[in-house]
Amino acid sequence: MPVVLYGCETWSLTLREERRLRVFENMALRVFGSKRDEVTGEWRKLHNEELNNLYSSPSIVRVIKSRRMRWAGHVARMGERCVQVFGGET
Repeated sequence: MPVVLYGCETWSLTLREERRLRVFENMALRVFGSKRDEVTGEWRKLHNEELNNLYSSPSIVRVIKSRRMRWAGHVARMGERCVQVFGGET
């Protein structure tokens, strides 16, 4: 997932993009997630909720939003120093 998250601090996500990221994440998890039915003995795909319960890591959308908040904090704390370094008003 690091490749997918590269530079995510500066993305502006629309609801459509968030949905696409969730679909991508579920597809990636589904590669590893199949389950043998206890009654019939057949293999079946896991539903999204089952995948989320099985892999209890935070969703990709939550990771992106938390990284953006952390990045915004860095920018806010840097504000005064940045103005002084680049010769802006003090």
